[in-house]
Amino acid sequence: MAKVILTHEVNGLGTAGDVVEVKNGYARNYLVPKGYATPWTRGGEKQVEQIKAARAAHELHSLEDAQALKASLESTKVKLAVKAGSEGRLFGSVKSADVAAAVSAAGLGEVDKRKVTIPTIKSIGEYEASVKLRDEVFATVTLQVIAAK
Repeated sequence: MAKVILTHEVNGLGTAGDVVEVKNGYARNYLVPKGYATPWTRGGEKQVEQIKAARAAHELHSLEDAQALKASLESTKVKLAVKAGSEGRLFGSVKSADVAAAVSAAGLGEVDKRKVTIPTIKSIGEYEASVKLRDEVFATVTLQVIAAK
């Protein structure tokens, strides 16, 4: 087993700044080369503090701000115009970055694309996406996928 310090959030493993033990091959072949983690060392405690400080700066500053953003996201339907064929099937699919850009364009606030969870969207219609605002605050965004003109 290898100890690593996570530099990014990894689903099912932890968030940035966490020290976790993973199998050697997972650390050596995936986490470290992709930049999701660095090997743990005794001097790494300073690095852990820096990562946690950076993560805190990126999070919404208070629970009240997160609740206010959640209320505005859930009260509004976000329109997302994408290229579609004549029968309503999309050319490609909708990505989390597209949802984050649509939320920003609608003037509802900034959302990190890595915190957006969406179902597979391949046709025009209405869908729901989940956005993680803080560790304990999730918002459900209603998406109206329409054909671009």
